[in-house]
Amino acid sequence: MRHRHAVRLHVEEAGVLGRGAWLIAGAAVVACMMLLGPSTPAGAPFARTVPVDAAKDVVPNRVMTWNMCNPCDESNVDRAAEIAAYAPQVVGLQEACVRDVERIRDHLANLHGLDYHVEYGPVLRNWSRCGGAPWRPGGYGQALLSAAPMTDVVTAEYPDGGSEDRGYIAVTTEVAGQTVRVFNTHLAQRRQEEVRERQTAVLAPQVARYERAVVLGDFNAVPDSPELSPVWALAEDTDAGCRPPAAGACEPTTDWQSKYDYVFLRGLSALGHEVRPSRFSDHHLLHADVTAR
Repeated sequence: MRHRHAVRLHVEEAGVLGRGAWLIAGAAVVACMMLLGPSTPAGAPFARTVPVDAAKDVVPNRVMTWNMCNPCDESNVDRAAEIAAYAPQVVGLQEACVRDVERIRDHLANLHGLDYHVEYGPVLRNWSRCGGAPWRPGGYGQALLSAAPMTDVVTAEYPDGGSEDRGYIAVTTEVAGQTVRVFNTHLAQRRQEEVRERQTAVLAPQVARYERAVVLGDFNAVPDSPELSPVWALAEDTDAGCRPPAAGACEPTTDWQSKYDYVFLRGLSALGHEVRPSRFSDHHLLHADVTAR
């Protein structure tokens, strides 16, 4: 899918610049600071005390999933703005680079007044997707952002990832005032049905251990795919009209008009859901408002 800046004045040695040049340099630094404002530790050019587009707060019963597109040359400021527009309590991201998620989290706080905890997993090392020197590639995989703390974090890679290592992350957090187990997964790529079948056979028993669970992510399979049967046996999609065999009634979540992205609920009910196309990814944002049964 698509890929902090600070203004620096680099001076080689004190003896190189004369007094006049130092004065000019100092003036330039002051001018830049006035234009950009104070820098945050993460490099965002705005202070937390003066958010550009402050949101009131997260929506406490809202969960969201978004495959961010990678590799894609997209701005993390724009990605953060997309998330902030819906201000979910919990956000599951797939195809996420750790560096990007850190910047998105900082932009959500500094530009929108939204503070999130972050957990990652599985985190693979992938230079082609996340950059970094070949000997220090960036971390790549799933990420969970939650306005409430996350505990009992479990990350697992599937024994068979298919053409690319895949897995899931699970945490316990709060949604709609309830303690909920949240799973974020990314199943094997298209045309690997048998691999995905083995992956859901690993995932489903873990979900079954919890009375209240949210299972979200990019499953790379349409609703009536046989490999999704173990999940359908445990949970319901937030779209009440989307359930096999009525797969044709499901709203597409990708640019190629397929439903691959899901928010499955176990022990919870959907109050409503929305699929919103995004110009920053080939997957749409899917968010749902939920309540305890």
